[in-house]
Amino acid sequence: MSTDTVVDPAQSSLTGVARVLVNAGKLTAKAAEDFVKQSKERKVSFVTAVIGAGAVQPTDLAHTLSAALALPLLDLNAVDPAKLPRSVLEGKIATQYQLIPLGKRGNRLFIGAADPTDIEAADRIKFATQLTPEWVVVEYDKLMRQLENQGSSANEVIESLASGEFDFDVTEEDAAPAESGEITVDVEDAPVVRFLQKMIIDAINMRASDLHFEPYEYSYRVRFRIDGELREISQPPIAIKDKLASRIKVISRMDIAEKRVPQDGRMKLKFGQRAIDFRVSTLPTLFGEKVVIRILDPSSAKLGIEALGYEKTEKDRLMACIQRPYGMILVTGPTGSGKTVSLYTCLNLLNQPGVNIATVEDPAEINLPGINQVNVNERAGMNFAVALRAFLRQDPDVIMVGEIRDLETADIAIKAAQTGHLVMSTLHTNDAPTTLTRLMNMGVAPFNIAASVLLITAQRLGRRLCENCKTPAEYPRESLLKAGFAPADLDGSWKPYRAVGCSACNNGYKGRVGLYQVMPITEAIQRIILSEGTALDIAAQAQTEGVRDLRQSGLVKVRAGVTSLEEVITVTNE
Repeated sequence: MSTDTVVDPAQSSLTGVARVLVNAGKLTAKAAEDFVKQSKERKVSFVTAVIGAGAVQPTDLAHTLSAALALPLLDLNAVDPAKLPRSVLEGKIATQYQLIPLGKRGNRLFIGAADPTDIEAADRIKFATQLTPEWVVVEYDKLMRQLENQGSSANEVIESLASGEFDFDVTEEDAAPAESGEITVDVEDAPVVRFLQKMIIDAINMRASDLHFEPYEYSYRVRFRIDGELREISQPPIAIKDKLASRIKVISRMDIAEKRVPQDGRMKLKFGQRAIDFRVSTLPTLFGEKVVIRILDPSSAKLGIEALGYEKTEKDRLMACIQRPYGMILVTGPTGSGKTVSLYTCLNLLNQPGVNIATVEDPAEINLPGINQVNVNERAGMNFAVALRAFLRQDPDVIMVGEIRDLETADIAIKAAQTGHLVMSTLHTNDAPTTLTRLMNMGVAPFNIAASVLLITAQRLGRRLCENCKTPAEYPRESLLKAGFAPADLDGSWKPYRAVGCSACNNGYKGRVGLYQVMPITEAIQRIILSEGTALDIAAQAQTEGVRDLRQSGLVKVRAGVTSLEEVITVTNE
């Protein structure tokens, strides 16, 4: 009897990691071939294509390769990045082939890689270093974090920051050049430059939304806002506070000599493959200038409606209204609740060649090609009302007002909604029903509100449970009922989860999810508005029409295992 193995023709054409994954039963031959094709078309590695599609988890891939190729497996989280040899291999090679040098012994160089079958990489390393590469398998996600922290992409950012090569979004006349030699020395101080570079890169890698540089009498601290929570990151020497503020003001094109009044600026840089904007604000405090840098990632506005966390009924209500030819859509919630991203997402859906869209914002945070964006400039007399009047002479189809703050802006926006324009805006109110009474309190006539407002969305951002470490939780039935669950919900068909915490997350949470109250203005609600009913009357009617309030929307996310009960109670505790 022959012992020859019959080889699948499709499988025989596969090599390297693709073949290992098919042999291990992690991928079908057809799927592996598709990923090989995709990787060539997108000019990325096979491993990047597979991990990016979620077909195989990084940990599973590393263990499979280690076992199949009889290679050691290393957890990069257990390695001190400062002790890794940086000079032995050029950073561009490490980034290009997605690998990291771990150590050198004699004429052997130990290389950590997610794809240890890359023959081209081995030849390039051998040629560049005159050393023999010894492969060590590492997890792809941890490897990419290390490369971003110390690879060539990070070095390029550092070099561009240090040399001031930015594509600024401000005009030359906004920048006041330094005349004092002392200031020039301060802003070019090398340790300060390196510290700022590290903070910006760390903030981007940690998915922070803001960086806070805060001077106090005897200390100086840096905090990042990650998933809505401020975390202390560093306590640099207090002596660098003025130099650091000056450096930030230089690259943001602010007046370095002016330290008595608040200032605003912007900067833009390329980080890896992404262009990221930073909005900078300075504030004179008792012990120096506090600086806050807001990271404005344009990709957040292009996530699509699916990524924002709307339930199907909520999404359908919103989509039906943004397709209407005229009327007003309002998004409400406190600062930092994601209102701007929601509006930008809707604008992206409407952004077609045949649609004229104009926005007035204070300031325009994210640049959207194809949309006419205007900044408020109070000193020059350009406020929301002035911009809105100008828009109406510009033949718009869709108008977005950053915020309705006064009766004049509200009146013009409502008139625009009644004269054939779709108007979107935000207000700072706690929920959807109180938005209508807030407009009445501003002085807007009830019949104008009833005739123009189509839909109001109230929203909050809750932290999303980490998928790696969340664990089922047991709560007393009374606690669940008190939180807002109906007795019928507690039928044992689902389990709530709680946060635990692991190396991949922030105290058990990673990322955020939206909680929404999407309230269409129906005829019944219009009648309540016209009779000058209260927010409680409107809320009661909305409940009978199946509109979930923010707490109920959060409990849906708890049932789905997306977030924890504690987080929903904290976010909706009003």
